[in-house]
Amino acid sequence: MTAEAIEGGAEPPAPRSGLTPVDRGYVQVLRVQTLLSWVPPVIGAIVFDRLVLADTSWGGLLLVLVPLLAALTVVIAPIRVWLRLGYALEPAMLRVVRGWLVHTDTLVPLVRVQHLDIARGPLDKMFGTATLAIHTAGTHNSIVSLPGLAPSRAAELAAVIRTHVKADID
Repeated sequence: MTAEAIEGGAEPPAPRSGLTPVDRGYVQVLRVQTLLSWVPPVIGAIVFDRLVLADTSWGGLLLVLVPLLAALTVVIAPIRVWLRLGYALEPAMLRVVRGWLVHTDTLVPLVRVQHLDIARGPLDKMFGTATLAIHTAGTHNSIVSLPGLAPSRAAELAAVIRTHVKADID
């Protein structure tokens, strides 16, 4: 599916068979984060070009290439990341699949859940998303986060997982 089709409102394909994709607003959160991460390199390229390369035949090259690379990254990468992020709440575990360059498939047994957090930063509030953080027993990878959920969906998932945690205690 093309980026234009997704931006135009078409439903995204599931990142993997049987998984639910995260909210579309998460693409915008990723875009702003990617844009902000490119600000220092673009400023550095401009300064380097003006101070070091200005009097050479390479002068002006960085003024074009670095912002162009930044623009392409801001447009393409967030959609690719979003398309490959999905989750499935199964009877005994939560599965979170993510990854564009590095694929990660995380299975969280609900019996190991200690507590849950729903976080909404400024960008999440601006674009209507939330992150569900699942804290599990253990030390290695004891926090699994699922970003890009609609706040109501994050609350629903937390409530379902909480019932499993309560059932284990009883």
